Amino acid sequence: MQEMADVNFATAARPRRWTLLSMNSYQWTVFIAAWLGWGFDIFDALLFNYVAPSCVPVLLNLPLGSPEAKSATLWWTGLLSSMLLIGWAIGGVVFGKVADRIGRTRTLLITMLMYSIGTALCAFAPNIWGLMICRMISSLGIGGEWAAGASMVAEVVPEKRRVEAGALLSTASPMGLLLATVVTYQITRVYFREPSTSWRYVFLFGLFPAAIAFVVRVFVKEPERWKQLDGMGKPRIRELFSDRYLRFTISGLSMAVIALITWWSCNAFIPLVAKGLAQHAALQMQNLDAVAIEELGHEWIRTATTCFNLGGVTGALLTIPAAKLLGRKKMFLIYLAFSAVAITIAFGLNMDPHTRLFMYLPIGLSTQGMFGCFTFYLPELYPTRLRATGAGFTFNMGRVIAAGGPFLVGGIAASGATVETSMYVLLWVAAVPLVGILLLPLVIETRNTLMVD
Repeated sequence: MQEMADVNFATAARPRRWTLLSMNSYQWTVFIAAWLGWGFDIFDALLFNYVAPSCVPVLLNLPLGSPEAKSATLWWTGLLSSMLLIGWAIGGVVFGKVADRIGRTRTLLITMLMYSIGTALCAFAPNIWGLMICRMISSLGIGGEWAAGASMVAEVVPEKRRVEAGALLSTASPMGLLLATVVTYQITRVYFREPSTSWRYVFLFGLFPAAIAFVVRVFVKEPERWKQLDGMGKPRIRELFSDRYLRFTISGLSMAVIALITWWSCNAFIPLVAKGLAQHAALQMQNLDAVAIEELGHEWIRTATTCFNLGGVTGALLTIPAAKLLGRKKMFLIYLAFSAVAITIAFGLNMDPHTRLFMYLPIGLSTQGMFGCFTFYLPELYPTRLRATGAGFTFNMGRVIAAGGPFLVGGIAASGATVETSMYVLLWVAAVPLVGILLLPLVIETRNTLMVD
């Protein structure tokens, strides 16, 4: 077994000009590049969900707003979201291996260009199949970016700040979601209000990351830790299942799969649950016509999404003291137990619609907050030559399983299921983190360690 140790090659040849959190200007440059890459990763991934009600009917030649258009939108949104997750998983595994072979910075550049160009090409899709192909190209880059960025940050920042940097890196995800919300609103509601064409302009904004990729190319170099090991042998995925690394792979994969299934299940049902709760609340109000009820539904969806992501940011930041003071295993126990309790209370107890809506805050804090640890925990499990391969594989393979969630939700929604049906399904999701607790004996504690060659 390779020794667990800390080797700091981060700035061996770089002078320290200024520091914040014990990180100098170059280390912050690397962190910001990875943070922007992950944020725009999520930004590009979610643009389709915002424009689907206009995009799907146009590409299927269905009248906007018709019952047929609404049903088709729900079904195709679920299908394309599931395909996004599968492409995400493939990209994570493939480009994780690429990052260990050709370097973190070059892989980050390639993947950012891939997902930005793939998203922009969606603007020119002639039909739904063309859109599907462009989304698959984008999803490969989206999946590959995470492994390269997380490995680069783990190898460049000081060991004593690796947890803080990893948790802060995960906050890019809700920021990407927020940016997608703002951009879509400005384009479709302010500048280009024609729904049959405005969605194409939204996709063009997917080119934003290309500019960030240029910055990465100019200012960010390969980590010294990786450069010193360059040429020591090509990483192979089968190594992850060798006697040497199998228990590390099981440790990371078990926690990532549980977290992904729980998060995607809760996230995918947000529109259905929030809109259904709004309709129940509307029954208690007077003088609300169909248009007002529809607008109330959209308002409640935005509120639920905001609560979910606000809780996620808070939960991600809380992984810093939890991981440093309690260790990784106890941290996982707290988040998994909190997830099971929050989901059970939110969808199993009797409460008024408005109160239930705001239960998405503790759900986000636990289920989404747990992702704050993967950016530092998974890279800790593997040596430098295998770090991106291992982190990319363990983090992304769970998406193949989670891919069934959006497709299931799309089918349920298209069939006209009620909010009660959705909440009943979500109540059973509380069992998933309980399974995660049973898997904790397989989890390896990595506090104060980073495996190196």
